[in-house]
Amino acid sequence: MSSTLSAPTSVVGSFTETAFQAHLARVAHLPAWWLERKRAAYARFAALPMPKRTDEGWRFSNYGALTLDGFSLPAPVKLADLRHAALDITGAGTLVLANHRVALAEALPADLVQRGVIFDTLQNALLKHGELVREHLLTQPSKLGSEKFAALHEAFLEDGAFIYVPKNVEVPLPIGVFHYAAGANAAAFPHTLVVADENAKVTVADFFRSSETVGADLRRDPNAADSAPRQLIVGGNDLFAGHGAQITYVAMQDWSRDALSLQFNATVARRDARVLSLNLHAGARQARHESFSQLQAPGAHSEMLALTIARDTQEFDQRTLQIHQAPNTSSNLLYKNALLDQAKTIFSGLIVVDPDAQKTDAYQSNRNLMLSDDAEAHSLPGLEIQANDVRCTHGATSARIPAEQEFYLQSRGIAKAQADELLVFGFFEEVLGKIENEQLHDKLSEIIRSKFKE
Repeated sequence: MSSTLSAPTSVVGSFTETAFQAHLARVAHLPAWWLERKRAAYARFAALPMPKRTDEGWRFSNYGALTLDGFSLPAPVKLADLRHAALDITGAGTLVLANHRVALAEALPADLVQRGVIFDTLQNALLKHGELVREHLLTQPSKLGSEKFAALHEAFLEDGAFIYVPKNVEVPLPIGVFHYAAGANAAAFPHTLVVADENAKVTVADFFRSSETVGADLRRDPNAADSAPRQLIVGGNDLFAGHGAQITYVAMQDWSRDALSLQFNATVARRDARVLSLNLHAGARQARHESFSQLQAPGAHSEMLALTIARDTQEFDQRTLQIHQAPNTSSNLLYKNALLDQAKTIFSGLIVVDPDAQKTDAYQSNRNLMLSDDAEAHSLPGLEIQANDVRCTHGATSARIPAEQEFYLQSRGIAKAQADELLVFGFFEEVLGKIENEQLHDKLSEIIRSKFKE
């Protein structure tokens, strides 16, 4: 191991310089600038410490359960070997990545290709559209506490999805992307990059899932320790909306129940652009999601939505940052969590208004529905306002389902579990109703419903 990048095993875990050099050899055909960025990212990763108790960005988190030991970069798998869950929607195109390799690719319609729409893997985009990728891929800073893991993601990112919509082009149907992690102790680094040029419009459905192979015995006790593969997922996505562009991004996370997941979102909205991102969190043993939204020009708007189903002893940690950098921008954040059993959620959000961002209109709300006396919800909303003509509000609530509502449903022969499911859907519908595509709305509802049948 090189002395310049060496670090204690506890700091790099399985991601030693030897592992990194093996990864570099696999991607040696990619542009030199990207390889240099990866080397710099690995150096940052190796130098940065693991999170500790005194880190404000990890307040209330179970940082002691974080480990980088015992993982490996997984071997390729084929689509036929996966339990592939189709999106079941009419889409413009589909890309399935399993363990960082393409398992299925359904191309866009010819008319969209002729109009300049690009839907490809990140590796192909790096080779064919290098300058466009270089301008937008992982160019926003990590500011929410996971700088070490963001550097790990950049260092070991092997492939992902790239979507580009040129000026004045609308993609009428959703584009579907699947990221699968297969195998015990697998480490995966999924990424999706979406770039919408001036007045472009696109909807992207991003699906994250652990999968057992077809030959695996799926009849095991779901609560048994060996029934869910242990995995490490460190993923990211970049959303860039040019002047007047519209992006709708819907992510559905259903990793293994013994997975450790860290996901980073970076959104940039330019003049009169509108970005709606909705993240559904359902899987993983411990999941952290960081969302960083920048409103960079007048008229920009960001809608930041999330739904979480937290069960058993799952922990979901949500950290958000809304930065208003120009006048007459707006943002709306609404995160809703439903907690059962001994589950735990953490929300820490901050709205920042720069001195020149007059007429900012920003809203932030975290609402927790407690379905168990043993569940635990922490909320830390915040404001940092440096302008004097703004409208900013924030708040958080945690409440149980009113006993009379439960009694009403149960008195009509509805079992408690079914009653809770109905009430949760009523609680979630405010967010689900913002998804205009009916098929995507139904797919989100299907995933939520499946969590009540586990």
